[in-house]
Amino acid sequence: MSASMSFTHTQTIQRSRAAVVTLWIVQIALAGLFLTAGASKLFGAAPMVALFDAIGIGQWFRYVTGLVEVASAVALLVPRVAVFGALVLVPTMIGAIVTQLFIVHASPVPPAVLLVAAAAVLWARRHELSVVWQAAR
Repeated sequence: MSASMSFTHTQTIQRSRAAVVTLWIVQIALAGLFLTAGASKLFGAAPMVALFDAIGIGQWFRYVTGLVEVASAVALLVPRVAVFGALVLVPTMIGAIVTQLFIVHASPVPPAVLLVAAAAVLWARRHELSVVWQAAR
């Protein structure tokens, strides 16, 4: 009986460790993608300038979006604030999906995939938000 309990306990630790490693892989991949995307907006890559011209709000919005993406990417790499990076990316990607569908008339698949990944990170780290909310009270 002791051996089976030990085996079960070891499985739980390995599964937990695997989940943590998987979460960090997703966070690092997201951070890399958003650092690249945000930098292309901030540095004025021609496709980004054209995209934000098509959106019609103005190039200032390209800078704001780039800053949001870069800041969120950096936050994803810092354990204490990673949940906030994901939290900011979820509405950002919802906006990107709406923009792709109704303004630019392009495929919403890339931002939808990023939304799912950011939502997964947010869900996996959701307990960290409750700690912050409780501390604020």
